[in-house]
Amino acid sequence: MSFFGLFGGDTGGESIEEYLNDGAIVIDVRTVEEFSGGHVSGSKNIVLNVIPSKVAEIKAMNKKVIAVCRSGARSGQATSFLKQQGIDVINGGPWQNVDKFVK
Repeated sequence: MSFFGLFGGDTGGESIEEYLNDGAIVIDVRTVEEFSGGHVSGSKNIVLNVIPSKVAEIKAMNKKVIAVCRSGARSGQATSFLKQQGIDVINGGPWQNVDKFVK
């Protein structure tokens, strides 16, 4: 298992680029303050502890999801939870991992 697999980031072969090409939305689960310090262009900031109350909103987006944070740990937690809710999601790890693919 990869390092990110420890945090729920094992994508099963799906890559960040593939998800972005499929129109995935990037959800940044860091705090508002962290998000304000830099984030993926067009990403949505939903702090980790409010993810459970936002499941219906996330499902309503009807898109694949890439979860990101600072290190990959919080986004791994969000990924595991969202997968349990039936959402097609991968752990993008640190937001910079995804940012380099966004034009």
